[in-house]
Amino acid sequence: MTFNPILAPYPAGRPRRLRQAPWIRDLVAENRLHVSDLIWPIFVHDQDKARDAIGSLQGVHRLSIAEAVKEAREAKALGINVIALFPHLSAKIRSPDAKAAIDPEGLIVQACRAIKAAVPDIGLLVDIALDPYTDHGHDGLLIDGRIHNDSTIDMLVQQSLALTAGGADILAPSDMMDGRIGAIRTALEAAGHQDTMIMSYAAKYASAFYGPYRDAIGVKALKGDKKTYQMDSANTEEALREVAIDISEGADMVMVKPGLPYLDIVQRVSHTFRVPTFVYQVSGEYAMIKAAVEKGYMDHDRGVMETLLAFKRAGASGILTYFAKHVAELLKA
Repeated sequence: MTFNPILAPYPAGRPRRLRQAPWIRDLVAENRLHVSDLIWPIFVHDQDKARDAIGSLQGVHRLSIAEAVKEAREAKALGINVIALFPHLSAKIRSPDAKAAIDPEGLIVQACRAIKAAVPDIGLLVDIALDPYTDHGHDGLLIDGRIHNDSTIDMLVQQSLALTAGGADILAPSDMMDGRIGAIRTALEAAGHQDTMIMSYAAKYASAFYGPYRDAIGVKALKGDKKTYQMDSANTEEALREVAIDISEGADMVMVKPGLPYLDIVQRVSHTFRVPTFVYQVSGEYAMIKAAVEKGYMDHDRGVMETLLAFKRAGASGILTYFAKHVAELLKA
């Protein structure tokens, strides 16, 4: 049914009445951003230094486990309830078979344990994919020059079980392999991890906006592209099919990635399925805002808040953003 509002003609109807002062604008605001909407992505590295600046992500650092623990404490104090952990491994650990991804004593497993010991009531979201662990930068295993779906799933299942045992609360498969949600959910149930949540990267597009992220996790030179498994940016209906499949296989929540270029997808997914729908404001989006601010083309805080409100307006339940800590401080002020 189409809603046809009854509008009084001018001058009886003056829409500007509801915009004339901050208090009335706040009173009638249709969408609000709360600190509990934020998920903060953090990069953990295996180097000796406590913090290592990421050149393409201004203000973002790779952290030692000890520093990640400090940031988790601060995040919780600010009201951020979930942090997302991503690894940066030295080149010597990366391999064609991504063996480090399933190491029960791997970097992110250790980070989960340390953070949970220090901040037990913070939620930990972990990325399930092989790209930080392969020497070719792909999310799956390469066999005869092609990403092999089912062999990759076997690795993702083992990775999921290792990270869950380490204390991860939410598994976030970002690989876009067919059938991986069902395989992970079945393995979790069999292992007695019925409470472990899955936030599926259900609609992840092959995007130009991931460049700084690849820098952050240490992918120096991606061999080829990811278009045989990540989605074509021309497609909408395909996203709905992908989301439907992942929900049917046991995903508790779904994600759209990237963010601003795909607001229409966020809206359609959230309105169609009525499940918790998240959006990732990816590294390229962050870098663009930072670059515009540096050039004097945009006010930093206004620009950041406007983009995050756009995600809420589109129907997002929450947002993964590198601005999370700064925004939490703004909301607390």
